[in-house]
Amino acid sequence: MNTQMKLPSPAKLNLFLYVTGKRSDGYHELQTLFQFLDFCDELEFEVTNDGEIVLLDELPDVPKEKNLIYRAAKLLQEKTACKQGAKIHLTKKLPIGGGVGGGSSNAATVLVGLNHLWQTGLSLEQLAEIGLSLGADVPIFVRGFAAFAEGIGEVLTPCEPAEKWYVVLKPDVSISTPAVFRDPNLPRNTPKRTMDALLNAKWENDCEKVVRDHYFEVEELMSKLVKYATFRLTGTGACIFAEFNSKEEADAVFTQRPDNVFGFVAKGQNLSPLHQRLF
Repeated sequence: MNTQMKLPSPAKLNLFLYVTGKRSDGYHELQTLFQFLDFCDELEFEVTNDGEIVLLDELPDVPKEKNLIYRAAKLLQEKTACKQGAKIHLTKKLPIGGGVGGGSSNAATVLVGLNHLWQTGLSLEQLAEIGLSLGADVPIFVRGFAAFAEGIGEVLTPCEPAEKWYVVLKPDVSISTPAVFRDPNLPRNTPKRTMDALLNAKWENDCEKVVRDHYFEVEELMSKLVKYATFRLTGTGACIFAEFNSKEEADAVFTQRPDNVFGFVAKGQNLSPLHQRLF
């Protein structure tokens, strides 16, 4: 039986994002399109028999009990009455607070990876249900396929958008997702459309104007780069991205970014790199 494993924890993009309503519980109804990237954190697992979950890497300013990696492992233990533990090592490449799903992806990789290593026998649907309690984006990473999402992001329909090349850049700013969704100027009544209609429409993000209005760093970077490519926001940011038909085109624009801006070039993936590795 395997007791050690290294698994990818991929980034995602929201290729479009529309806010179609607000529910009585305060959550917003969305229509969005998720696609994975081949740019990933890495998680290494070592199974132990003492029942302890040990994080070998602490994230700055994140107490262990609030760390999604720890919470996901503990939740899987509790739901399955598993007596085993694990040591978990994180190699962090995805920007924190960038809107590329780093925390949700880490949680999903823990659920899928430890379900395999601990042999707890849960289906991906059962793992996705556990994941939803950790965050609305966790199920997309657990299920592992590009998807059109509705509801608060948990109602998923498999989809196969073109696997483009992307330049992804993160301005040096931290954006509060709750603050964006509280903003009175956020559109909340974009008409719902069918998946086919949306896939054939121009893709936009309803959060983008609010973010550009309130975060100078995002506005400045998008304005500087507009002569090279059309960038748009993923999720509530702070990352912005532009799509290209080839790596060469993407690399050429990537070199035009300001020197102090973090970023990467990545290929879109309709099947998660995690699932490519494990299944």
